Amino acid sequence: MSKLLEMAVGIVSAHASTTTMTKEDLIAELAEIHATLKTMESGDVPTGEEDKEQEPAVSMKKAFGKDKVYCMICGKGMTTLGRHLRMIHHITPQEYRKQFGIPRTQALASKAYSEQRKQMAIERGLGEKLAAARAAKKKV
Repeated sequence: MSKLLEMAVGIVSAHASTTTMTKEDLIAELAEIHATLKTMESGDVPTGEEDKEQEPAVSMKKAFGKDKVYCMICGKGMTTLGRHLRMIHHITPQEYRKQFGIPRTQALASKAYSEQRKQMAIERGLGEKLAAARAAKKKV
């Protein structure tokens, strides 16, 4: 196995160990990472500039769903976009919002994921703990 392919396999397996991925996602990501590593080895560093000129792969209306959000650059669906944008497209969420005119009030996570995290915070009493910590800080 070539050195680049070994590196790509290592990167994708590390990502797959923390993220649920289908067989097709694994194969696509492996090919994409390998191609990127090959490009970088030849001296060309991907800047993400090539992505900025294209039309959205998904309309804004379809991009933000209940169970998934879809990347408007590549059309891939996931629960949150932040990591995907940084790792795959090499842009920040702020650059992504600016590129496609997405308001800051629009979450880059699916509605179901946001609700699940909200419920978890409520169950753990994180809001009450934060209020208590702020009150204690004011007294000092």
